[in-house]
Amino acid sequence: MGLFRLLFLLAIIAGAFWLWRRVTRPTATRPDDTTSKAAPMVRCEQCGVHVPRDHALARNEHWFCSQAHLEQGSQPSEH
Repeated sequence: MGLFRLLFLLAIIAGAFWLWRRVTRPTATRPDDTTSKAAPMVRCEQCGVHVPRDHALARNEHWFCSQAHLEQGSQPSEH
């Protein structure tokens, strides 16, 4: 019977500790789905890599990932 009391006492202590930690721990705030929207992505006309639109370079409704690809974009492809 002594072992049962010891295990019961340990369970009570563990439960109290868990409850105390849960109450005293600051609540983690989740970012709202409305504020954490993904940036719109565009595809580079030269290499096909997708980059955020605010980092991409545009020319005549075409998007490019770098200045080099922007300059190459007007030249015919050698493929």
